[in-house]
Amino acid sequence: MCGIVGYIGKKKAFPILIKGLKLLEYRGYDSAGLALQNGSLEVYRKKGKVAELEEFVLSQKHDGVIGIGHTRWATHGEPSDNNAHPHTSMNGIFTLVHNGIIENYAKLKDDLKEQGYTFKSETDTEVLSNLVEYFYSQDEAINAEMAVQLALSKVVGAYGIAVLCKAEPDKIIVARKGSPLVVGLGNGEYFIASDASPIVEFTNQVVYLNDEDIAIISKDSFTLKNVQNTPVTLKISHLNLEIGELDKGGFDHFMLKEIFEQPKTIEETFRGRLRPDYSEIVLGGLLNVFPKIQNADRIIIIGCGTSWHAALIGEYLLEEYAQIPVEVDYASEFRYRKPVIGKNDVVILISQSGETADTLAALHLAKEKGATVLGICNVVGSTLARETEAGVFTHAGIEIGVASTKAFTAQVTVLTMFALKLARARKTITQDEYSVLVRELAAIPEKGRQILLQSNDKIKGIAEKYKDAINSLYLGRGYLFPVALEGALKLKEISYIHAEGYAAGEMKHGPIALVDDNLPVIVVAPQDDYYEKIVSNIQEVKARKGNVIAIVTEGDKTLKEMVTDFIEIPASHPAVAPLLTVIPLQLLAYHIALMKGCNVDQPRNLAKSVTVE
Repeated sequence: MCGIVGYIGKKKAFPILIKGLKLLEYRGYDSAGLALQNGSLEVYRKKGKVAELEEFVLSQKHDGVIGIGHTRWATHGEPSDNNAHPHTSMNGIFTLVHNGIIENYAKLKDDLKEQGYTFKSETDTEVLSNLVEYFYSQDEAINAEMAVQLALSKVVGAYGIAVLCKAEPDKIIVARKGSPLVVGLGNGEYFIASDASPIVEFTNQVVYLNDEDIAIISKDSFTLKNVQNTPVTLKISHLNLEIGELDKGGFDHFMLKEIFEQPKTIEETFRGRLRPDYSEIVLGGLLNVFPKIQNADRIIIIGCGTSWHAALIGEYLLEEYAQIPVEVDYASEFRYRKPVIGKNDVVILISQSGETADTLAALHLAKEKGATVLGICNVVGSTLARETEAGVFTHAGIEIGVASTKAFTAQVTVLTMFALKLARARKTITQDEYSVLVRELAAIPEKGRQILLQSNDKIKGIAEKYKDAINSLYLGRGYLFPVALEGALKLKEISYIHAEGYAAGEMKHGPIALVDDNLPVIVVAPQDDYYEKIVSNIQEVKARKGNVIAIVTEGDKTLKEMVTDFIEIPASHPAVAPLLTVIPLQLLAYHIALMKGCNVDQPRNLAKSVTVE
């Protein structure tokens, strides 16, 4: 969840670290800090955003060509200056930053107290810094690298760490298990970060650390081994990320930019995968395993949050068109309910970052059970991409807004292509049906642009009417039930208004009790096979004086006259309608949150990538 940066080289470290922390602030923004080493070791920590840390450090000495930095999403200990990273060991020998959770920190802390160690913070990270120091002090033959290895051998949990040693000031030691770290390779310099965004400005050559890797980095050398002290071969990857992806591109917020990017990102996701004559879908990443998929007993799709909503749409598509049983699971629950997984099952894991802790745990369980394990992911080089048997990248580009938008539609695009390709392979749809559906998918980007061009101002006006609501209800049927869930999630994530997504037919089984003239009810109601039933649901809300905001098909006069407010979208096939209907819901959440004065890019208590359980 937290963001880590590091630099060692010839340049001043401070500007590089601060800029890197700003780029990683989407991973956590409760507090920030950095340590600079140049003769002496200076540590600066501040509750709040990175900008507050920057202002604080600029007023003080900030030289140094070696340094580490951290932006925090709080786990152990409330946000405060004292709990902010970096954490220094009791005797000042080691300073480190940490992303993850040390699950056995309480036992380790008690053991260290018996050895005379005292603690200043509430964090598990300070325990780790003291543990490293403890091993370092046991024998003169133990150097900093060995002390880190010994400490990590006692740790239960997840970690990505960067460590400075006051007594060995010419190196940074980094290690990971369950929390991502990448090292950028420069000319006489190295860059360390939780993801590649702070590195792309300086180099396109990177090494992604694997679990239990330890890297010892100086200005002139980079040694990679594992916790067991076995050398690891460097595998250098090349970044395709462009610097322009890291700015707002003239938009007020990253979230708004990413909403408006969706037509392009959907195109990028199916570019090269849809044949020009719409006769075939090509998913090269699945080529070697497709016979297994085609003959699978069932498919299990796993995700968290927005990815789980995408998975539900995938379930509907696969069962309707490919005629194969599908289950959808929350990654956080999957392994704890002791699922029955067979060797003829296919497990698909969906994650924007490819580093979500619960999703990776589900991956490991599925592999242990012998299932064919696939990934749908946005980040090349991520753990999910490396550890799955095969998969499909979404090509959405970096998503900085914490509330996911374009990643969702890219995931749904991949699942749509996958379902249609599998359906054709299993001969559960005809070639003509297949071509029609592929054409409908190909038409989505232009229809999305139409919505963004024509509806944004109207949605802003609707947002003004409902920005002071305390609760809201989102309804949908069929493919659009998961869209209702996603719409509700967006609103609660960034505006802090309580919102519930419901299958419209379930409204009578509880939520209808909430309906009164203060409740906005957002209904996803394009003209499809469920249209008459959704109209009946709207009538039920109107009869109880509820305010209905409906997403309707262009030209729908019936609903326009019935509802309080409406947003029109172009007509589309029901199978691809989620890609259009979600856009107005994203915009509605964005404008309401903005009018309430909320930070839409960095909503409270959230982080972009959940790398802790």
